[in-house]
This record gives sequence, C-alpha cells and structure tokens, in this order.
Amino acid sequence: MQSKLQELTDKIYNEGVVKAQKEADSIIEKANSEAEAILEAAKQEAGNIKHQAQKKADELKRNIEAEMKLSANQSISSLKQQVAELITQQVIEPSLNEVFSDKSFLQELILKLVHGWTQNGSFDLNLILPESEKEQLLSFIKNSLAQELNKGITLTFDKKLQSGLKISPIDGSYIVSLTEEDFASFFKAFIRPKTNRLLFEEK
Repeated sequence: MQSKLQELTDKIYNEGVVKAQKEADSIIEKANSEAEAILEAAKQEAGNIKHQAQKKADELKRNIEAEMKLSANQSISSLKQQVAELITQQVIEPSLNEVFSDKSFLQELILKLVHGWTQNGSFDLNLILPESEKEQLLSFIKNSLAQELNKGITLTFDKKLQSGLKISPIDGSYIVSLTEEDFASFFKAFIRPKTNRLLFEEK
C-alpha cells in the first residue's frame, strides 16, 4: 500500500514536472521567437532610418554643390562684366570727353538738328541746353538761328544738363536726349559684347 502510494505520488510529480518543463520550454521558445522578431524589426527600422538619413545627406550635398556652383558662376560673370565695363569705359570716355568739350562740335550739332527738324516747315521745337554754357550758346544761336527763333523755336537752359543737348516739341510730349552719357551708353552697348569676346573667349 505504501509502495503504491509512493508510486502514484512519483507519477503525479513527474507528470507535473514534465508538464511544467514543456510549458517553460514553450514560453522560452515563444520569448525567443518574439525577441528575434523585435530584433529583426529593429534592424529593419534602423536600416530605413539610415537610408533616409543618407538620402537627405546626399540631397543636401547636391543642393550645396549646386548653390556653390551658381554663386561661383555669378561671381565670375560679375567680375567679367566689371572688367569689360572698365576697359570699355577707358576706351570710350576719353574720346567722348574730347568730342563734347569741343564747342564747335556742339554748335554744329545744334545747327544740323534744327535744320533737320524744321526742313518740313515745322518750328515746334524746344532746344534744351546746358546752363553752364548759356552765355556762349545764346550768342551763337542768336547769330546763327535768328530766323528760326523768330518762327517759334524756343530755348531752355538746364542746370542738370552737363553736356550735349536735348530736343523736344514745345509741349514736351517727348524728349530726344543727345548728351555725352547717352552717346557713352549707345557705344558701350555695341563695344561691350566685342570686348567680352576678346577678353573671355573660351578656347
């Protein structure tokens, strides 16, 4: 009797131990499986983060390189323009200064403009001249264009006008400017591209 009781006790114990071991093994296996899944998901997430970070870094690098290239090109272009402008200025300005400082040139210009304007019989003309040369020009015009003055041509002397002259209808609806600055701008528009080609032509 005692033996059977012991045998039954041992059987129950052993069955409980086996069952507990199986449950423990199952729990451990499940935990290991979940841990592997978590680890795999973490690795994948880390890979995605790294990929996105690399993508952003590459994009930032491209943007910086493009911006630096644009800035460099703009700086070079500005420098070329300044050099060409300086050379063009050195070529044009001395010649124009010489021309416009010649009083006979301005007088001849006035005569040709007035005769050209009035050849169709219209004397609707206002001559705008430098205030600084008023005395000399007034004397010249009265002597050379007395007839035209009597027919309606008017004279205006402008303190802001440094050289050359301007002409307009008497109502001032438009003005044709023929100053040293106007001629300089006109010639620079033609000379600057040629200067650029001579200075910076790519080999």
